[in-house]
Amino acid sequence: MSDRVPITHPDKVLFPADGVTKGDLVAYYRAVAPRMLPLISGRPVTLQRFPDGIGRGGFLQKQVGRHFPDWIERVTAPNRRTRQATVREEVTYAVCRTADDLAYLANQGCITPHVWLSRVPDIHHPDQMVFDLDPASEDLGPLRLAAASLHGLLDELGLASFLKSSGSRGLHVVVPLVPAAETDAVKVFSIAVAEALAARHPDDFTTEGRIAKRNGRLYLDIGRNGYAQTMAAPYAVRARPGAPVSVPLDWSELDDWVPGQHTVATIDDRLARPDPWDGIEAAATRLDEAGARLAALG
Repeated sequence: MSDRVPITHPDKVLFPADGVTKGDLVAYYRAVAPRMLPLISGRPVTLQRFPDGIGRGGFLQKQVGRHFPDWIERVTAPNRRTRQATVREEVTYAVCRTADDLAYLANQGCITPHVWLSRVPDIHHPDQMVFDLDPASEDLGPLRLAAASLHGLLDELGLASFLKSSGSRGLHVVVPLVPAAETDAVKVFSIAVAEALAARHPDDFTTEGRIAKRNGRLYLDIGRNGYAQTMAAPYAVRARPGAPVSVPLDWSELDDWVPGQHTVATIDDRLARPDPWDGIEAAATRLDEAGARLAALG
């Protein structure tokens, strides 16, 4: 344990039904740091904190606290989608680079770090595009179909895609990008992909934002591609009973995956296996040619 991250109240229970303590949470993030850090290094972080445990309610924190140590890297960014902002319209985020950074945030009761899809210093050009898939019912069939169908469509467009559990009920499909297109362009492209997929499966999927209009269809959520939007970091713990983890998955695991399958208690077995996201950065592509292919699909 690093001397510069003293753990306060390590025996404080954060997951009452599971007995997971703050000390356990810090130890977890140190254990997954070698896998997690390459995926989140340089990304602004929003903290989802539960200082008194998940049974007492939590809150999201964007702004770095005044008490944060100087060795925590920071980046100041406009709070809204603009390149110019007054001081009151800016937020200073933490940026994780080391295991000590993760441990410090966990000691603050940060159960789930949520990360941007871009990295400093180029925060206006995402290096990832994300599709957030949540089941419309307890039946996981439509969810698996959505992920597999999206994977196939992205393949047609020449875009590599990687799968991870959200750590909650759903799945994230992540596309690595060369950070060339601006945030708005990436979001527009993601909308077009979602609409193309919904057109292929009109009875199963929808891009309709209003729940009342979905008629039981699975919602293809592209909202995380907007400026300053985030997703639960790969290997982040979620504030749910069982202490589930948002885990990168191999596409071959899709048919057998169930929510809550990977937890703080079981992560060692996962870390002993090859990393499903090995090579994700090398698979990054530009959207130019993919856009032309998508337009050709009609």
